[in-house]
Amino acid sequence: MNENTFKERLKLFFIKNQRSSLRIRLFNFSLKLLSCFLYIIRVLLENPSQGNEWSHIFWVNRSLPLWGLQVSVALISLFETILLGYLSYKGNIWEQILRIPFILEVINAVPFIISIFWPSLRNLFVPVFLNCWLAKHALENMINDLHRAIQRTQSAMFNQVLILISTLLCLIFTCICGIQHLERIGKKLNLFDSLYFCIVTFSTVGFGDVTPETWSSKLFVVAMICVALVVLPIQFEQLAYLWMERQKSGGNYSRHRAQTEKHVVLCVSSLKIDLLMDFLNEFYAHPRLQDYYVVILCPTEMDVQVRRVLQIPMWSQRVIYLQGSALKDQDLLRAKMDDAEACFILSSRCEVDRTSSDHQTILRAWAVKDFAPNCPLYVQILKPENKFHIKFADHVVCEEEFKYAMLALNCICPATSTLITLLVHTSRGQEGQQSPEQWQKMYGRCSGNEVYHIVLEESTFFAEYEGKSFTYASFHAHKKFGVCLIGIRREDNKNILLNPGPRYIMSATDICFYINITKEENSAFKNHDHQKKSNVSRSFYHGPSRLPVHSIIASMGTVAIDLQDTSCRSASGPTLSLPSEGNKEVRRPSIAPVLEVADTSSLQTCDLLSDQSEDETTPDEEMSSNVEYAKGYPPYSPYIGSSPTFCHLLHEKVPFCCLRLDKSCQHNYYEDAKAYGFKNKLIIVAAETAGNGLYNFIVPLRAYYRPKKELNPVILLLDNPPDMHFLDAICWFPMVYYMVGSIDNLDDLLRCGVTFAANMVVVDKESTMSAEEDYMADAKTIVNVQTLFRLFSSLSIITELTHPANMRFMQFRAKDCYSLALSKLEKKERERGSNLAFMFRLPFAAGRVFSISMLDTLLYQSFVKDYMISITRLLLGLDTTPGSGFLCSMKITEDDLWIRTYARLYQKLCSSTGDVPIGIYRTESQKLTTSESQISISVEEWEDTKDAKEQGHHRSNHRNSTSSDQSDHPLLRRKSMQWARRLSRKGPKHSGKTAEKITQQRLNLYRRSERQELAELVKNRMKHLGLSTVGYDEMNDHQSTLSYILINPSPDTRLELNDVVYLIRPDPLAYLPNGEPSRKNSICNTTGQDSREETQL
Repeated sequence: MNENTFKERLKLFFIKNQRSSLRIRLFNFSLKLLSCFLYIIRVLLENPSQGNEWSHIFWVNRSLPLWGLQVSVALISLFETILLGYLSYKGNIWEQILRIPFILEVINAVPFIISIFWPSLRNLFVPVFLNCWLAKHALENMINDLHRAIQRTQSAMFNQVLILISTLLCLIFTCICGIQHLERIGKKLNLFDSLYFCIVTFSTVGFGDVTPETWSSKLFVVAMICVALVVLPIQFEQLAYLWMERQKSGGNYSRHRAQTEKHVVLCVSSLKIDLLMDFLNEFYAHPRLQDYYVVILCPTEMDVQVRRVLQIPMWSQRVIYLQGSALKDQDLLRAKMDDAEACFILSSRCEVDRTSSDHQTILRAWAVKDFAPNCPLYVQILKPENKFHIKFADHVVCEEEFKYAMLALNCICPATSTLITLLVHTSRGQEGQQSPEQWQKMYGRCSGNEVYHIVLEESTFFAEYEGKSFTYASFHAHKKFGVCLIGIRREDNKNILLNPGPRYIMSATDICFYINITKEENSAFKNHDHQKKSNVSRSFYHGPSRLPVHSIIASMGTVAIDLQDTSCRSASGPTLSLPSEGNKEVRRPSIAPVLEVADTSSLQTCDLLSDQSEDETTPDEEMSSNVEYAKGYPPYSPYIGSSPTFCHLLHEKVPFCCLRLDKSCQHNYYEDAKAYGFKNKLIIVAAETAGNGLYNFIVPLRAYYRPKKELNPVILLLDNPPDMHFLDAICWFPMVYYMVGSIDNLDDLLRCGVTFAANMVVVDKESTMSAEEDYMADAKTIVNVQTLFRLFSSLSIITELTHPANMRFMQFRAKDCYSLALSKLEKKERERGSNLAFMFRLPFAAGRVFSISMLDTLLYQSFVKDYMISITRLLLGLDTTPGSGFLCSMKITEDDLWIRTYARLYQKLCSSTGDVPIGIYRTESQKLTTSESQISISVEEWEDTKDAKEQGHHRSNHRNSTSSDQSDHPLLRRKSMQWARRLSRKGPKHSGKTAEKITQQRLNLYRRSERQELAELVKNRMKHLGLSTVGYDEMNDHQSTLSYILINPSPDTRLELNDVVYLIRPDPLAYLPNGEPSRKNSICNTTGQDSREETQL
């Protein structure tokens, strides 16, 4: 064996091998501590010598056993140091010799070794206490080897704290021993007095009761203070820097806490204060989540506002911010992702490139799934075409899918966006209860309704309806408890069925989904005695009742089929038949023949929801209509993952050239919407690009259950031309066109038919979602919509905004006292802790504006209610489960007011067509003080316009108080009035005839309002473009009305004229006999036969 081989083996044992190296360093650390301990023993055993000779500094009293121990320790330490120096030698001997640890080792060990051969030197003083610095060095190396051996990365903060503490201890120990030894010729201080002196000195207190006497000890103290002033600040600076960096990065989530407490992880690209508060308020709104921790994993540094919020005691104890990336396993380990109850991954919607934001979300989802495969994933995605990449996630919310579906349903069922927003927000129903206005109290109280679930056999609400039909259970549960049963799920089936209809029989193991203020477990009904409940239930059937005969029959469980309404009422404006009274033959009786058709066979043969528009088409309409529609599934979907929906389709796809509204082609010569001669009003969508999500806007408007005669033409007003893939998808739908233009351009708006449009949908543009000041992202959209609102006041405009806080600028009127009062109400509700403080803003309450960020709570609520996404998708028509109903609406007309109350309406719908009502959209006259809110006349101008105002006031007294026409006084322009006032002052200089002419001009200026000028501007542009001005309703203004939603109102709520009732209507295809074709074998390319024969409805 040669020397190199032996050296390599020693090197492997002492240095390279992690475990053996750790043992060697631990042994070396123990030796250094032992040498310091032996020094303390020597000092304690030594008797203080008398006299002040300098010999007491160089010579000490050391017993023979103690000398033997110190010699042994010195020999071992010196041998180990030389051996390690030899093994780490790389050609430069001086580099090894001049190292401070080696010099200290020589100073502390060589004198003891010399005393072996020279006995007279056994009592020579050796500064063994300096071994504390060698012990500190060994400790640092030992910690590094320890982390290397157990394959864990040590914390930089831990290492720095360890170094600082060890440095401070070494300084104090060195000072104690040095002062004690040098004062042997002075005050003869013991170790405790030296410790007291060092602590007082280093703490800058300096009592002065213990002071050094000799010049040598004073010099030593000066040297130690200088060393401390140099070494300690450096250590503290490094520690402070690491502490600040750790505060930025957030540190780690404790493994012990992760194993004993529950936590969820929120992964975001950038954390804004609005996003954080929405999440925290919604997440902690549920009582059982109060003990959960929220760990936020974000790659950016904490925002100042976020930092301020997280310092609030309510959040500081439950929310932990970690700066890191979900793509790094180290950061996921810091967040203890493998122990988390759930992981929420949110996309950054305020980016210009939303596709790039989706790509980042997809990678985060993959990384989390790879690191913690058992952790439930709640993912928010922006673009629908990216959904299939994260289909493994437990819950997915696609923003553009929900956004466009809600916008489309807003055109069919008004304020659907507000309805869904209120349903997915957690609220106590206390909003607006302090308001003096009745509509705000009702609206706020009903906003507390949410969707809950319970097993039927465990329910007080629904247990008695086992074996009964769904509509029977829904009606009676609402009559007795005020709850609205909307859906069901079989125990052996994961699909939720909304209103499966009267043929569905309730089972004990069914899971019931219902709308109520609170869930049954927290309700007062749960505490009632069973006997008391049975007595109450019997009184409903056998006691006196104010309901008419046909209501009592329905309450006894008979499914009443209205013979007069056997065909499907239209989705927009059905009427309910009036029961006959005595011998008056106004209408046929609707309840009399109920018992004859109540059996199952009659139900099968009764076509409950056939297409009324096809049945009632007159021969003239058939001759005038040359286009035949088929019902089937769209043959082309623009993205993977779209749910197939049964729709009205064309037999042959439209050529791409004919889809362009404003360009003529060889097939037609129309160049504007008016030329097409549409029978129904238009629905215009203003968007930046034709994304795949826009496909979900068209599908609900062409769903098979919508009557053919009520289909509205859809015009897509796009800033950029659509691509061929999108045109391939929409060319099968009837009356769908596009036009390249912008809402900034009045000519484009007029060409696309804005003057006779039913709804104008303004989609938030992606290019404006990112702004230097966050809330300015909506500036362009708000101003453009305000311009539309002023130019076309009768147009129903539905706007999407990025930030919900900007809703207060919609239909903005600076001097409107009512709007200012609502602003104060919003502030008060926010101070009371409401999550829905913005709900009283009139545009939001009326469904004219919404922000997709308000639907973020849908994803958060899914952690507690895992069914909410499915129910919302069914309501919006994004999913079509066979047997599940759909959302529609009906309007209360004068012929329907005989029903009187919401409970009777509920009964009438359940007993006739099986519809389940879930709420009311109500419009009321807005009682405003016109002189305070709308007239813009200064006090200085009052005298000049007094007479005219009195005339206007006199005329207003003869108007109907509930009218929703224009305001009592027109808006006066300040410049015009000033001009008229100047003319009046020049009156005496003119003749009588001229003065009369000026007076007439002045009156004309007064009557000329800003609204009329805008109307003239629009008409002039229409004439310039060659468009007819007929039908332009210039003065029909709905500014004097307010609308709001009542979700699941109380049974005794009175119905009012023009109320719109939200219905969940059963699936018509669920009533098909087994032998007839289902929706699966209905295709779009069928022959030109009647569509009822195609789908067997």
